[in-house]
Amino acid sequence: MLTRTVALPTFTLLTLCCQQAWAGGINLYEIGTDNVGLANAGAAARAQGPSTIAYNPAGMSYLPGTQITGGLQVLYGDVSFDRDAGTEPGSGSGNALDPIPGGSFFVTHELDDQWSVGFGTYGDFGLAINYDNDWSGRYFAQNASIVGLSMVPSVSYRFNEQWSVGVGVKAMYGELKAQTAIDRSPFGFTDRTDGQYKYRDGTWGYGANVGVIFAPQTGTRIGLTYTSQVDLDFEDRLDVKGDGRLLERINNTQTDLDVKVPQTVTLSLFQQMDSQLALLASVNWQDWSKFGDIGVQVDTTAFGSQSTTVDAHFKDTWHLSLGAQYQATEQWLWNVGVAYDSSAVSDSNRSVILPMNESWRLGTGATYALDKDTDVNVSWALIWLGDMPDQQTKTVSGNQISGQFDSAWIQALTGNMTWRF
Repeated sequence: MLTRTVALPTFTLLTLCCQQAWAGGINLYEIGTDNVGLANAGAAARAQGPSTIAYNPAGMSYLPGTQITGGLQVLYGDVSFDRDAGTEPGSGSGNALDPIPGGSFFVTHELDDQWSVGFGTYGDFGLAINYDNDWSGRYFAQNASIVGLSMVPSVSYRFNEQWSVGVGVKAMYGELKAQTAIDRSPFGFTDRTDGQYKYRDGTWGYGANVGVIFAPQTGTRIGLTYTSQVDLDFEDRLDVKGDGRLLERINNTQTDLDVKVPQTVTLSLFQQMDSQLALLASVNWQDWSKFGDIGVQVDTTAFGSQSTTVDAHFKDTWHLSLGAQYQATEQWLWNVGVAYDSSAVSDSNRSVILPMNESWRLGTGATYALDKDTDVNVSWALIWLGDMPDQQTKTVSGNQISGQFDSAWIQALTGNMTWRF
């Protein structure tokens, strides 16, 4: 009995539409805001502009009047796979990370001394990767992406000078695309050109952001935010190209992929040291272990085909960041931050479909006050992933990819403006 296995790429490396570099998993800190320059330090406690909707909706209680922030961003970097002798024939991977533009928009409005409302749209989940189509790992992945675009109407309530709470209802539109080559010469018995399958679907998922800020004294804020899990249920039939009975049996196979965007908890501190210097810190947990049970594998035999789920062996991740703000002049505010994220996958479970790793990020940026109602910010971050070894073998066909991603890195360049009315 001849069996052919095709693995469906679930996720890969970066987001589309408001895209950013990934954290320990693929939840994202870079969403076109000044938070990029702080490497996420103090995100749930700063409450310094409308983008607090994304990090802690309770922060809206600290924003007077009506405020709007719009941001643009571009991501670029180098994520290239270096093959070794154990790899199937084919070309090199090329740089799998294309430059990706993105953006975000936030607006808040103070109703009275206690109530504030707001709305934000941004992409804080996802990844995308694009290998050369003829590369040696094409039977594992050619290109794939997932887009997670969130729209979050929010409200906050300030009890007194010390306590504020906020909640946002998150509607996330997710879109998943995948394209992978199919080996039409399993075991090398024939010499046929590759087939290919494509998968694409869009769906909605819903969740919530809940936050609280406690200010025990003037200049000190402690923020705690919980973001709930969002379920994205993708459904599509495989679109298979190529001649042959095996491919005909795979074509039009109904394939369901249930993705769980993980719940997260963030604890942050903002401490104003004097009139110029503030120190910031954040600790973050992301529940990737539940997401790791989801994947799809399609097996086709001479007697039919079947789809099974596979375990990606994901694990929870932790984030730690430290940062500082320095008010150099009345107009200039300087941000700097450094952060570490643990990896959602171990070296033994890493895949060219999902080349994640632990990461270090360094961020900096500056905000310039054009006048008392308008600020301009430019921020930059470097995310260092380093070397990521990877070895994979198909159980049935024996197709193999072996080597490592050498010195992988990503940079984010962000510009945004804030208007106050």
